Amino acid sequence: MKNTNINLGIDLGGTKIEIAALDFSTNNIIYRHRIPSPQNVYKDTLQAISDLVFETEQKLGLECQVGIGIPGSISSLSNKVRNANSIWLNDKPLLNDLSKILRKSIKIENDANCFTISEATDGAGANYNSVFGVILGTGVGSGIVINQQIVKGSNGLAGEWGHNPLPWKTKSEKGSKDCWCGKTDCIEKYISGPSIEKEYLKIFGEKKPLKIIVDKCLKGDENCSLLMDQFISRVARCFASVINFLDPDVIVIGGGLSNIERIYTDVPKIWSKWIFSGKAETKILKAIHGDSSGVRGAAWLNKN
Repeated sequence: MKNTNINLGIDLGGTKIEIAALDFSTNNIIYRHRIPSPQNVYKDTLQAISDLVFETEQKLGLECQVGIGIPGSISSLSNKVRNANSIWLNDKPLLNDLSKILRKSIKIENDANCFTISEATDGAGANYNSVFGVILGTGVGSGIVINQQIVKGSNGLAGEWGHNPLPWKTKSEKGSKDCWCGKTDCIEKYISGPSIEKEYLKIFGEKKPLKIIVDKCLKGDENCSLLMDQFISRVARCFASVINFLDPDVIVIGGGLSNIERIYTDVPKIWSKWIFSGKAETKILKAIHGDSSGVRGAAWLNKN
């Protein structure tokens, strides 16, 4: 039985795949399930996703529309996956293959776009016309939503902000950092979780998890405070560049680093140094739906 009020969303991550059934009549998730992501084998990924859909529809007793958020995007030229950090997906016809297996039309969108549409629809950005959504975690992704519509761009590249160069580099940032995308000095190499940990190891010769760095900074540790000051400066510069070219009403942040409170308190205090007008009223807000935003946004892809 088909149900137009309940859609399935899938968040295809590097370490886990999550499926959720979103009831549009209440905006509530009525079912969800996570499994580990298969690694390095494309066919195993197809099998895992299709099994999740079939099992979920069987449990619900419904036939549902399906939206999928992926760590990359579908090329409008080849109809294949591109720029995925789960590299075994690249150059594969994921959309066509899954449509055949599931025997239905599906929608696939970049995971950061899914995050942003979720927060713009009924999350932290719901009361704003233009939303720039940022995922700060093991990688850096972003999406643009205007009037609750995803902005894709003519090449499907709108929002690929994390793979632009870090703006206004300081003397201490001279040199280059190689990125998995094949370029150097991408924003992702400076303000992601792994980048902070690598920076600590480079400067202080000691491995330290991000959580410990943040916690010790709050307790006054000089080394950790120095590193977090550097991080805040970089985020401020990166957000200032977004304001200069997009000027969104709000920047909504998700991912593991969204829990760093200094982003919300300290970044607006210093970003005027790089904003063209000298100041900005742009809001910075933490995502309301947290880890659920990606899978919820994938379900929203099929909302009529």
